Amino acid sequence: MQYPTTIQIEKHQLQSRYLKREVTVDLYLPTTGFDAGSAQLLLLNDGQNLPEMQFEILLSNLVEGGQVSPLLCAGIHAGEDRRNEYATANVTDYEGRGGAIATAYQQFVINELLPHISIQLGIAKFASVGFAGFSMGGLCALDTVWNHPEIFSIAGLFSGSLWWRTRALDAGYNEETDRIMHQQIREGSYKNGLRFYFTTGSLDETADRNNNGIIDSIDDTLALISELEALGYQKEKEIKYINYEDGRHDVATWGRALPQFLLWGWGRSTE
Repeated sequence: MQYPTTIQIEKHQLQSRYLKREVTVDLYLPTTGFDAGSAQLLLLNDGQNLPEMQFEILLSNLVEGGQVSPLLCAGIHAGEDRRNEYATANVTDYEGRGGAIATAYQQFVINELLPHISIQLGIAKFASVGFAGFSMGGLCALDTVWNHPEIFSIAGLFSGSLWWRTRALDAGYNEETDRIMHQQIREGSYKNGLRFYFTTGSLDETADRNNNGIIDSIDDTLALISELEALGYQKEKEIKYINYEDGRHDVATWGRALPQFLLWGWGRSTE
């Protein structure tokens, strides 16, 4: 990869009244070809891992090569209470995680981070806002996008923790009703303008709780896609899923998967 020449990184420290802590956010800003009138924004959870994924370089190469529209990106660093903040907001899991703390994180994103970015960059309204994450960060991104379609248009999940459940496996767990995001979507309705991107890795894990020969990471993702399809979302047009046969539940795999996500979400037509 060549050294980036089209991306500038700014580190911002936000004191959140919702989270009652300081949040570090890295802004990845294109230095050329950027039009504030049609600006698009992508938020990424676990922003502290983006340097290890060489995100600056891969984004720069895609933008400089004309493959992706100049895209503003914000890498949100995770806090110490990551598992609670990145959980589902409206429903706690079987250990009581998420709920009010996850709600506070989503309020930080919507009511503090997005206005901060708009003010800092002088952009009153973004043409689109996407939200993506890895593992628990993907669960959080989907929960946020699904419940706030008036703000977000794209959810990206890399090995998303879609197993998140209301009942423990040894306490009468029911796969049809106890997976939190699946149930939320099943009880919801089609929301025009939303698109969803999922990746898994065949080496994400070895667990297969229902003994059907498919690891849980893939099983949970395919089941959630089925729930979206039942509401009317179409594969390829509104849902994209890629499984990496050699993919693992790690930063290296997710970094390798990011370019395809950026091309799918913000790629420029070659026609």
